[in-house]
Amino acid sequence: MRRSPKNVKIAFSHAGLTHYGGILFFSEFARMLQLRRFLTRHLHYCRRNQDYSLSQMILALVYPIILGLDRLETAALLCSNGSFQYLTGLPTYPSPQSLRRFLLQAAPDFRRQLHRVNDYLLRYFIHRPDHRSRLILDLDSTVVTVFGRQEGAAVGYNPRYRGKRSYDPLLCLEANSSFLWDVELRRGDAGTWAGSEELLACCFHSTPSDIRELRVRADAGFGYGPVLDMLEARPAAYAVVARMIPSLKRELRGLRYEAMNPSWEIAEFEHHPHDWSQARRCVVARRRIEETDPEPTLFTLERYVYRAWHTNLPLTPAGVWHFYDGRAGMEPRIRELREDFALRKIPTRAFAANALFLEVVRLAYNLVTGFQRTCLPEEWQSLTLNKLRHRLLWLPGELTRPHNRPTLRFANSPLTQKRADEILHRIRKLKPLES
Repeated sequence: MRRSPKNVKIAFSHAGLTHYGGILFFSEFARMLQLRRFLTRHLHYCRRNQDYSLSQMILALVYPIILGLDRLETAALLCSNGSFQYLTGLPTYPSPQSLRRFLLQAAPDFRRQLHRVNDYLLRYFIHRPDHRSRLILDLDSTVVTVFGRQEGAAVGYNPRYRGKRSYDPLLCLEANSSFLWDVELRRGDAGTWAGSEELLACCFHSTPSDIRELRVRADAGFGYGPVLDMLEARPAAYAVVARMIPSLKRELRGLRYEAMNPSWEIAEFEHHPHDWSQARRCVVARRRIEETDPEPTLFTLERYVYRAWHTNLPLTPAGVWHFYDGRAGMEPRIRELREDFALRKIPTRAFAANALFLEVVRLAYNLVTGFQRTCLPEEWQSLTLNKLRHRLLWLPGELTRPHNRPTLRFANSPLTQKRADEILHRIRKLKPLES
């Protein structure tokens, strides 16, 4: 029987080990895009501290988000990781105070600059690997609870932490590619459709000119006349959940419903509230409430539960139903943004700095999505960031220099080697952002 080890010495003198060896692949992806050069050309920020370039500071905020070091203080672990710094091209890693100061001291115009950079990245990636002719934009909001005295945080709708202060950012995701098309930070007590028109204007502006069809799906928070007017002026085809206002409730009883399936009936009519400039098509579905059903969350009238949408889509009522139900794919993406991309980790007390950090989160999210779509195997393209970390980014590595040539050593695994060769082959076929 083999004996247990005795007198094992522990040494902390090896400087070449890293938990994040797989970050090499993402760093190579950024290098082939010439991302640092692109950021340097398109971002301007007058700073007294020149220890780090502007592109290095942006990437120093992006890398911890990707690696799961979601707080600035936690990212300080990278300050002592020389192998990570070498693999990513950073001379050293900034302290948490430097990163927070960078966010707090940025001019208001800097967020708009970073927003334009994000829009350019969308136009670069949206037609890769295949050309697109249609976009489907899903709109929603989410609650980000704060535990402190952050500027702009207020008590509003918060189903999990009732009475807690929060932010209420608006999000827009493209359904087929999963890109975060736009994002807007709002106060926690913002109105249901406050900022919707501004968000839509930004989404329309960043849409490539060669997109022939634009479709939009949104919940009842966007079901207001000015928002629908803006969608029709674009023009964009839309399906937006109808608000159960009195004029709509009065119509529900008199409609002629047809069976859509064993449970639901469906109908349509022209709905024209007094404050709208025109009537709009409204599709209504209803289902009888059974005694064994749980407490319904939808609108109920007598013994029926109702769903309704305003739409200008050239689809049958059942087609509108099925098209809108595709919006359910947005929920796991929002959950991924909250849990894996540090959306819930508010870094400062200043509203403008937190809004800037939200643009950094958008940059990190879209870079990871672009990396997955263009460089990873097909079965990995739908992985969440958490799973991608375990399979690739968190590969432990040892940086050595035999014959004075840097070599990153991974575990002896033929499958890992095969995957790495495939990924690097795809990365090296990329063209720079401004080619």
